[in-house]
Amino acid sequence: MADMDLIRHLRFFVSVADEGHFGRAAAALDMTQPPLSQGLRRLEQHLDIELIHRTNQGALLTTAGRQLLPRARLLVDDADRLLAESQRIAQLSGTVRFAATSALPDRLVTACVTGLRAAGGNVTTALGTTADLVAEVRAGVCDVAVIEHPALVDGVQAGPVVKLPRWLVVPADHRTTTAERPTFPMLAGLNFAHPPRAANPPAFDSITDLLRERGLDAPSLAAADDRAVLAAVAAGTSFGVTASPPTPTPGVAWLTLAPQSIALRARVIHRADASSCAEALDRVLYRERLR
Repeated sequence: MADMDLIRHLRFFVSVADEGHFGRAAAALDMTQPPLSQGLRRLEQHLDIELIHRTNQGALLTTAGRQLLPRARLLVDDADRLLAESQRIAQLSGTVRFAATSALPDRLVTACVTGLRAAGGNVTTALGTTADLVAEVRAGVCDVAVIEHPALVDGVQAGPVVKLPRWLVVPADHRTTTAERPTFPMLAGLNFAHPPRAANPPAFDSITDLLRERGLDAPSLAAADDRAVLAAVAAGTSFGVTASPPTPTPGVAWLTLAPQSIALRARVIHRADASSCAEALDRVLYRERLR
């Protein structure tokens, strides 16, 4: 039996001894009873000694079990302390787990990473939907993230909302590109390429409500990120919004239309113990805000 298996099966033994019952011990370990019972039997076979009497009333320690329980408890407790200490050391190593909404342009993602590095420590980066990032920060999987506003941010710390520039992108041959004063209703007949509603329902509803207020009720086309948005636009069937600044792109044209209204509203969310990282990201977003 490997050392790691030994600790695991000793944990089974200690739990059964504490609970006096296999069912309750399995519940305490968040597992089912059969693998617990099988694991304890493997431990007894490995030690070549019986530790527990199995009875209709429950589980009783044998004489050998009573003698070995204190030593088993010490080993299990030491293993728990080892894991806790390793986690503490990992946290002190200075690695910041950063994530950003896929709506954030590449240049701003790298600016955020640079800002975190300047604040000290290593940085790991992931991209995802706002809904997923909020869940990951809440669960402690991620330390700090930049998300799209509005969003449900229960259970996390949230910073101020910052408006970032965003543009409309349309097919290069669309009539709005030559119009003296393009309007939203001129986009009728095109799909609205945008991340699906599940990615962040409040933000999705806000942008679609805005379009309706401006006289446009366009069908939605799911596009996970800027790459998918631009591809749909280049196909000539869709328009979209992007925080990536205008750049020569085949089949795509950028429009500056109601910039304040379609601005990307972003904010930093973070774990309670990552406030210094959040402050560094707030400074980055503030420098990039819509003027």
